[in-house]
Amino acid sequence: MSSTLLFIFVLGYFLILLGVAWVTSRNSTNDSFFIGNRSSNWLLVAFGMIGTSLSGVTFVSVPGTVGDFGMSGYKAFTYYQVVIGYVFGYAAIAYVLIPLFYRMNLTSIYHYLEQRLGRYAYKTGALFFIISRTVGATARLYLVINVLQIFILNQMGVPFIVTSFVILLMILLYTFEGGVKTIVYTDTLQTSFMLLGLVVCIGYILTQMDLSFGGALQALNERGYTRIFEFDPQQKSFFLKQVIGGAVIALTMTGLDQEMMQKNISVRTMRDSQKNILTFTTVMVIVNFLFLLLGGLLYLYLLDKGAVYDGKQLMMAGRNVIGDDLFPYMAMNLFPQWVGIVFIIALISALFPSADGALTALTSSFCIDILGIRRREGMTEKEQKRTRMMVHLSFTIIFMLCILVFKWINNKSIINVILELAGYTYGPLLGLFFFGILTRRTLRDDLSVPLVSLASPVICYFLSRSAPALLGGYQIGLELLLINGLITFSGLWMLSRPAK
Repeated sequence: MSSTLLFIFVLGYFLILLGVAWVTSRNSTNDSFFIGNRSSNWLLVAFGMIGTSLSGVTFVSVPGTVGDFGMSGYKAFTYYQVVIGYVFGYAAIAYVLIPLFYRMNLTSIYHYLEQRLGRYAYKTGALFFIISRTVGATARLYLVINVLQIFILNQMGVPFIVTSFVILLMILLYTFEGGVKTIVYTDTLQTSFMLLGLVVCIGYILTQMDLSFGGALQALNERGYTRIFEFDPQQKSFFLKQVIGGAVIALTMTGLDQEMMQKNISVRTMRDSQKNILTFTTVMVIVNFLFLLLGGLLYLYLLDKGAVYDGKQLMMAGRNVIGDDLFPYMAMNLFPQWVGIVFIIALISALFPSADGALTALTSSFCIDILGIRRREGMTEKEQKRTRMMVHLSFTIIFMLCILVFKWINNKSIINVILELAGYTYGPLLGLFFFGILTRRTLRDDLSVPLVSLASPVICYFLSRSAPALLGGYQIGLELLLINGLITFSGLWMLSRPAK
């Protein structure tokens, strides 16, 4: 496939995004950047959030998990256990967190921690969000940039570092002015292209293999690919761990994440925001199933074309294509050119929503929560905007450095990396918020709060590494996030005193 032709499509797609950004960012203010002037359409927000949540990791990694034995920790459709857990987590967001945030009229959700637990808890929560979202967003970015590098830019002689720089520059340009006001619209556009790519690829394989939807499920079932539940408690994919882990991941990575909630609280009313979350949940359940279905079909199609699986590797033309390599390899080498173009556009569409939202939310959180620019007396709108733009540029540079680190690590299953890192970085946020929500106790507003929050991930790291030896082979999986939150919660409880 011509790399030049693909590059032209990528450039054209970016010009469309710039056009949308230009239209939506006219007459924008700091309120437009931070919360979209609280005038976002709930349906657009719900649809755009799908792209943000799924990202390039879902688009590339999830299909690979269906036959990805021993690499991601999942087999067949067992990843869907996590998705089932998401439903419970999103319900808690809709009926517990959203009413709380709207009642307090928050711009940054971490202001809740300040009002409930004190300034140190507030700064600690914001800092953990900044670390969590920076690591997660750059891991997602690395995955997609690496695919573009392998299948387009390497053939054009462009180094990885240049590819990363140009893509980050693109994201910086169309989010620089409008912020949330712009990305509500760009995310909607990008989610549409991503889902179109998913449906086109499924349809193409079904047509080529002469299968109906029911026939495809039957063929996958015969190979054991449709098994959802894992009942072995020793496995990381044990269903109880996955469902609970999925619920906690949804609750923290969406409900306690400024990027995701920034869009939700930009909606006019609380009821519309709740409708947004429930609509988003329904679509997420369906779309994740389709990604797993696509993964199974990709393996069937590849085996039908002569690939050989030896229990560890799936070899095609001398190359192992298990895991994250599966979908990109097939789209660019085995599918016709028009399908490859659709795949690249869909992949880029999966990249941008997770990156632009993260960059905007990190800028917002650092400006509001760490620098406190909205509270400084005498600081004009123009001075706030100048500070905000400098922070935005600084986070772009940090993103660049983190992407280069992931390139150096070069892990073959990024989705597993992201979920494991989330267990360490989002756990203290879970403990802080739910200490405030579930108890009436008070804390001393001092360094003890950040010390407990920092100690918890360290304890979890050693616990996770020693669990198999101490617990007869038991492996800690997604429940690490819950354990981390409980340790933080317990530490805060021991430091607290009853409310007067």
